[in-house]
Amino acid sequence: MSQDNTTAIARDNMVRVSPQKLSLIVNSIVNKKVSSAINQLTYSEKRISKNVLKVLNAAIANAENNKQLDIDNLFIKEAFIGKSMRMKRWRPRAKGRAGSIIKPFSKITIIVEERINKNKEKN
Repeated sequence: MSQDNTTAIARDNMVRVSPQKLSLIVNSIVNKKVSSAINQLTYSEKRISKNVLKVLNAAIANAENNKQLDIDNLFIKEAFIGKSMRMKRWRPRAKGRAGSIIKPFSKITIIVEERINKNKEKN
């Protein structure tokens, strides 16, 4: 994962959802323009889309403030999903037994990149 002056990164290491559910949202915004990804996440009915939107806004802020990139030319280059910790809880069951409940957490990393359309530069 090489990083140059046209990319910015944002991470969240404790998202309270399973990685499988999170990857459904994140894979739908990869290789899209940032403005269309924000619209998609804003009007999504999934609960976790608000957390993904926070991480995306953090990546945009990093690009604008730390790298001085133009936010109108930002695209989502990559997005990674990974497993984080798992909370283990117990539920009482019949005959004195206990059933386990596992509450997974996920990690999310979003990389945005500034892409300048070469056709517009020539005109």
